[in-house]
Amino acid sequence: MFVNVNFTNFNKAIILLTNNKNQMEVNNTERLTTIDHHISREESMHPTATGEFTSLLHDLALAIRIISREVRRAGINDILGLTSTSNIHGEKQQKLDQYANDIIKKAMSQGGHVCAFASEEDDEVTVVGKDRKSKYIILFDPLDGSSNISINVTIGTIFGVYRRIDLSPGQSCSISDVLQPGYKLITAGYALYGSSTLLVYSTGNGVHSFTYDPTIGEFLLNKQYIRVPKQGSWYSFNEGNYYLVDEKVRKYLDYIKTPSEDKKRPFTLRYIGTLIADLHRLLHYGGVYLYPGTTKNPNGKLRLIYEVNPLAFILEQAGGRATDGRRRILEIAPEDIHQRTPLFMGSPDDMDLLESFLK
Repeated sequence: MFVNVNFTNFNKAIILLTNNKNQMEVNNTERLTTIDHHISREESMHPTATGEFTSLLHDLALAIRIISREVRRAGINDILGLTSTSNIHGEKQQKLDQYANDIIKKAMSQGGHVCAFASEEDDEVTVVGKDRKSKYIILFDPLDGSSNISINVTIGTIFGVYRRIDLSPGQSCSISDVLQPGYKLITAGYALYGSSTLLVYSTGNGVHSFTYDPTIGEFLLNKQYIRVPKQGSWYSFNEGNYYLVDEKVRKYLDYIKTPSEDKKRPFTLRYIGTLIADLHRLLHYGGVYLYPGTTKNPNGKLRLIYEVNPLAFILEQAGGRATDGRRRILEIAPEDIHQRTPLFMGSPDDMDLLESFLK
């Protein structure tokens, strides 16, 4: 079911905020920057911009608004639970997974700027229409953390956008447009559906965060140019996999859990099981996240192009690093849309320590 979203214009939003101070405390004028204004301001820095990319991001923000609304109502609108189908990874699909997947496709198809989609929930790449003028490819995980949906734990949406490689007359979208390395992303980000709905994104000009205010139907800027701390005292790892990972990883884990005289160790474990929630904490508090290959899944479990690449792009823009244990994530040339990869990411100083164990 497609829902109607009430978009109140900016001037009415200002009046509402002024008349109801208990609803939102506005500390400065920067907090009144909507995501639409922020996107337009970023585009104005590029003299050759045509407005198409801005329109694409507006469509994406709309999709996230709609998904956020349905996530909030999931327990009362019969959208919780499993469907009768599985995705290509053999995982049972949640109703909310399929719903979010459909909403993103519908919203992103309206403007005519996207020529292809690749999603965790789809077996193949979806080519949109016959319009060879469409410039962009969007890759996404519609609902990261699906196993947490039914118990009301934070979930989210991950996305990355590429520009088509060949826009020559007569050329249409091809698989090579989708299988681009992460460093060629032109924007990436994620939405978190938690105690509030957050949208975090980067176009290569720093990382910016917006909080959704449902009373006015707008994402409002709350943080600009986010920087990950150089060092943290947190680690995220599925300890149930301890005996399934490489000995080098186990030695690193043993080290960071051993108390030190300088009180910098032991690290504190924080692991949610929703990749973007763990990344979001890392972005603000520092530390490391580890999802290495195991004896069960030697190539890792996380999907490279629509989960790991967008988040690695965000983390690097904030000053952090992400590798597969040997290579920079964003330099890996994908060979398949559902390709998996090990993932190690974190604060720069913490990554230095981790990599010294992995050598």
